[in-house]
Amino acid sequence: MTEMAVTYGSLLIGGDRHFSYETEKYHEKGNCQMAYDYETFMAQVYKLTSIDLTAYKEKQMKRRIDTLINKHKCKGYEDFVGQLKTDKALFEEFVNYLTINVSEFYRNPDQWELMDKEYIPELIKRFGTNLKVWSAACSTGDEPYSLVMALSRHIPLNKIKIIATDLDKQVMAQAKTGLYSAKSVNGVPRDLKEKYFTKVGPSYQISNDIKSRVEFKEHNLLKDPYIPSCHFIVCRNVLIYFTDEAKEGIYQKFYNSLQPGGLFFIGSTEQIVNHKQYGFERRNSFYYQRPV
Repeated sequence: MTEMAVTYGSLLIGGDRHFSYETEKYHEKGNCQMAYDYETFMAQVYKLTSIDLTAYKEKQMKRRIDTLINKHKCKGYEDFVGQLKTDKALFEEFVNYLTINVSEFYRNPDQWELMDKEYIPELIKRFGTNLKVWSAACSTGDEPYSLVMALSRHIPLNKIKIIATDLDKQVMAQAKTGLYSAKSVNGVPRDLKEKYFTKVGPSYQISNDIKSRVEFKEHNLLKDPYIPSCHFIVCRNVLIYFTDEAKEGIYQKFYNSLQPGGLFFIGSTEQIVNHKQYGFERRNSFYYQRPV
């Protein structure tokens, strides 16, 4: 018969939150073996990366991590953590893998058209042309560069500045390079594509005129201070991976980061059902506004 005793610990997350983890001890045939379970693994990952895996949907994230562990032929979580501590390339691959980078230019083009026809003119009328725009969880740069091009139809390029943030340094390095596949740029309006992209073999290089209008910064949505007094915030197709509890905190922080009258643009699967709880007014299922 196996006897199991459970001990508990606590780890500080993001300054004012805690998650509990369990360390299970198994006593079988007189031998004591420490079982390195997923809860313990999450605690170790936080110590190494400051990424709070408890904020992500467990079943989905665990499946992704187990796939990576099997790919590298590790014996389990403990072996994998040991390799993360000594193998820099694996560590960077792991962080990149965790952050789930899926992006493309002008995703959901009808919403970008609505932005062009209605929301950008509205923001300019309310705040002027010196707009403070934040592209959060920007991944490979598709969205902040799309924002620059969209704004360029209304504002001179030299007056446009986008703050683009992400947790993953590798994807931001890729974003700064500005080289994209044909599939990634498929949604870019033809005139903008001809004006701001150069074909390089099978890929497309975005122009320095666009790249120079974006400032990339490392930022963790779960623990870092949010950028204040924004007129427009874009964070798309990221929050679907977080738990409901984590999303509540993030939505409230985004709301607080907007100036009254500012807009928040989200992804197609991220409708904020309880938007009034945070103070938002719903413009449509993609756009939410902090009331004036």
